[in-house]
Amino acid sequence: MSFQIPRRDVLRAGASLAAASMLPAWAQTPQTLRFAAVFSDRDIRAEMMKQLATAVAADYKIETFLNSSLYKQGTELVALQRDNLDMGNIGPQDISKQVPAWSLLTSAYLFRDADHLTRFFASDLGAQMKKMVEDQVKVKILGPTFFGTRHVGLKGKKKINTPADLAGVKLRMPPGDAWQLLGRSLGANPTPMAYAETYTGLQTGAIDGQDNPLPNVQNMKFYEVMQQIVLTSHLVGYDLLTINLKRWQAMSPAKQQAFQAAADKAIAWSNAEHVKREAALADEFRKAGLEVYAPNVNAFREYAQKVYLSSDQAKDWPAGMLEKINALN
Repeated sequence: MSFQIPRRDVLRAGASLAAASMLPAWAQTPQTLRFAAVFSDRDIRAEMMKQLATAVAADYKIETFLNSSLYKQGTELVALQRDNLDMGNIGPQDISKQVPAWSLLTSAYLFRDADHLTRFFASDLGAQMKKMVEDQVKVKILGPTFFGTRHVGLKGKKKINTPADLAGVKLRMPPGDAWQLLGRSLGANPTPMAYAETYTGLQTGAIDGQDNPLPNVQNMKFYEVMQQIVLTSHLVGYDLLTINLKRWQAMSPAKQQAFQAAADKAIAWSNAEHVKREAALADEFRKAGLEVYAPNVNAFREYAQKVYLSSDQAKDWPAGMLEKINALN
């Protein structure tokens, strides 16, 4: 028994196969985007990334590598630039190493709260600073990921009221000049140390204290090796959800819009959760036996501003930007 397939069907099938073979692999299956961050899987931002991954799953598969498991803190930005990483949660301090004007956005007592931070990055001023990064660093910033207001946590029971009380205190700060300047602006002796090593550093006495938002203190269990938390409120802590520029530019305008919308929604949820968590944690730490109190915040603010304005970094700040950020409602 024999049969013949109509010639037009053969041609149609051949054309379909040819068209499929011409499509790149990423157009046929969701592209994989590798994401790296310093925070742990207990962090609220880990859930933020799950929400983003779910929202874009039809087009992209986001693989997350947390707790510095893929890249050490401070090396993620270079990995993005070298096309070795697709997405990262990047500290503004790391950006300021390559774009000196960004050191303004790392300075103490700049943003008042999470809302002020969000309004800035959504404004024309924020767009100006983001474009600076895109042009000079060649990465795309999707938005700021607020993770709490930074406070000083210490071993020992010496009461801290002014920056003078932190003289000689070995305060763990992430590596990098911007972070070291922040530590000095508090009156402390900044000691560079990776985030993942901070618990052991406190435990062994290699450092006397650390500065982090309260959710981070809980996530990393720093409260187990500290005796007090000084509510200095010196920095509205945030990183930047960032994507490799080539990956971004390869997206169609419609996919860029959808991806950005999904990122905005996930970031907004994360920010709100951090604000709620912060409010509850101070009481939790008090109940756990830590002394939690506010120092003379005005004294800290005045001292920090003098340190920054007299630093070399201030020379690189865009003219008038500080005043415009202060005036932003």
